[in-house]
Amino acid sequence: MKSARKLLTIGLSSMLAVSLAACGVKEEAKPSQPTAAPNAANTATDKKPVKLRIMWWGSQARHDATLKALDLYTKKYPNVTFEPEYQAFDGYLDKMSTMAAARNLPDVIQTDAAWISDWGSTNRLMDLTNAINTRDVDPTLLNTGKYKDKLVAIPLGNNAFGLVYNKATVEKLGITPPKYGWTWDEFFKFGIEAKAKLGKDKYVFKDLTIDGLYDTYQLAKGKGWPKAEGKFNYDKTTWLDWMNKFAEMRAAGIVPPADVNVSDKGADAKLDLMVQDKILLRNSHAAEFPGFDALKPGQLALVTIPQDKKAGGWLKASMYWSVSPDTKNAEEAKKFIDWFINDTEAADILGTSRGVPVSKKIVSGLESKFTPTDKEGIELINKTAPDGQTFYPGPGLKGGWDKFEKEYTNLVQQIMFGKLTPEKAWDEVEKLGKEIK
Repeated sequence: MKSARKLLTIGLSSMLAVSLAACGVKEEAKPSQPTAAPNAANTATDKKPVKLRIMWWGSQARHDATLKALDLYTKKYPNVTFEPEYQAFDGYLDKMSTMAAARNLPDVIQTDAAWISDWGSTNRLMDLTNAINTRDVDPTLLNTGKYKDKLVAIPLGNNAFGLVYNKATVEKLGITPPKYGWTWDEFFKFGIEAKAKLGKDKYVFKDLTIDGLYDTYQLAKGKGWPKAEGKFNYDKTTWLDWMNKFAEMRAAGIVPPADVNVSDKGADAKLDLMVQDKILLRNSHAAEFPGFDALKPGQLALVTIPQDKKAGGWLKASMYWSVSPDTKNAEEAKKFIDWFINDTEAADILGTSRGVPVSKKIVSGLESKFTPTDKEGIELINKTAPDGQTFYPGPGLKGGWDKFEKEYTNLVQQIMFGKLTPEKAWDEVEKLGKEIK
């Protein structure tokens, strides 16, 4: 897992307790230098009024920080104003895809590693190679935003995938809290113990039949990614074990009924089941923690994904900025992104709202300002780093995976609603897998 450690712990210095030497990183390693000046946003600019459309997903805390940063940019460069669009993650990709089909993407869009293959291969993202000052960004992290030889996405933060739980409620219930390095056996035991002390209509976890955590379970069992290198790699025994465990927990009331489960909307003040105190624990990236904490201040804590033979969690870039190839404001969009990742005043406002910043220089300047909430996210990165999985963004929707994704979601929903047994569902999943090219 050396590559995983290297990817996202670079530049966190002593605060992150992961040294450069331990990651095997040579300090002199530098990415190719852009042709732009060291800070393109400070160069002379056309004073013609420009309105940049910009879109991102996130929690209210991220929205607030980003809007403040945009205001600061306009104060520095009065000819540039913004038309922001933002929402929760649910539905974001669908909205982005619809806009792209209509050639109406915003100038600047927040993107994710899992989408780069699909979007890069169809030329829906502008090549930003040598357009942004990235000399303080580790080359390995920067390269995660490439499709083939084109840099189509600029990483914004270091991140780790884990779980967030209601520490205050767990302490009140008097049960043993989750701990870093815990196992899947301890995870399921925690569910049983917590349910015994919870009231009616209170649950421990979401029904993870459908919530994307199956990947972590198969990884922890040492079976690799279910979509390893674009090939169908779902392990039958592991998959059935997972599905049947959650069927048992559904019957025991450890997880919510299907209709309650599908109503959940992560980090939404009104629809997030954990925020509404209906569940104790859910998945979260380190970069998402400030948003959760803002909704339940001081009550929550992070913990690693459970492990088995191997670790279940991984490190990855938190998110990226990309530019629409149809923009009429390409130069201003590039200058804005340059400013966003390199400006110290912007960094003071943004903090860790998109993960630990990618610029080593910026991180160094922020160390003394990290809040307890920031440090919680940094600890998750630290605890995941030593043996974390190498993140695989998946094959995208090529080669039949688009059909697989739709049919798979339908099948596991039928399991949740009791209309299909895991065994019969597996037969259909296996058939779909054989169609993958």
